[in-house]
Amino acid sequence: MTITVLLADDQAMVRTGFRLILDSEADITVVGEADDGERAVELTHRLRPDVVLMDIQMPRMDGLEATRRLTQEPGASRIVILTTFERDDYVFQALRAGASGFLLKNAPPEELVHAVHTIAAGNALLAPSVTRRVIADYAKRAPRPENTAVLDRLTGRESEVLRLVATGMSNAEIAAALFLGEGTVKTHVSHLLTKLDLRDRVQAVVFAYQNGLNK
Repeated sequence: MTITVLLADDQAMVRTGFRLILDSEADITVVGEADDGERAVELTHRLRPDVVLMDIQMPRMDGLEATRRLTQEPGASRIVILTTFERDDYVFQALRAGASGFLLKNAPPEELVHAVHTIAAGNALLAPSVTRRVIADYAKRAPRPENTAVLDRLTGRESEVLRLVATGMSNAEIAAALFLGEGTVKTHVSHLLTKLDLRDRVQAVVFAYQNGLNK
């Protein structure tokens, strides 16, 4: 199955570099390029790519606003925020905007390819330099849920899995910790995301911190 990607960056050389890296992969195809946020929104609506690589600082509309608009729609393309700036406030804003991933532009090519595969598979991605401390700080700043009764929807096992997701564990690590199959853990994660109306693991981690499940 081919993963389709849209590149949104106001620098032509950056887009060219990303295209060369991604088009060299047998299962990834770059289907379009945008040099500003408005064009990114327009092309995403028209091309429906699996993944959008979105720069933050662009003319006419920045990447964060473009992300907000796109992620509010049903069946939206998944978005990776790309930036040259390793700043916590960009991480916070990207999470609020609905991004499923955050990656620095100076990451090596293999990390860019990995990011596309990870996001297209329905998982979430944070740059290695973005630590649990950043997520914890974001959760403190973000509005707390008005109704935590939603937690009652989870089974005991799903709550346990959510706690481990909040520690940053992968499905494989959670499987080893709970003596479960990795496929079983993946199913639990999928169910808890659906029950809590969360888009991906990033939102699950934030939710867990907001509700004290990381302790």
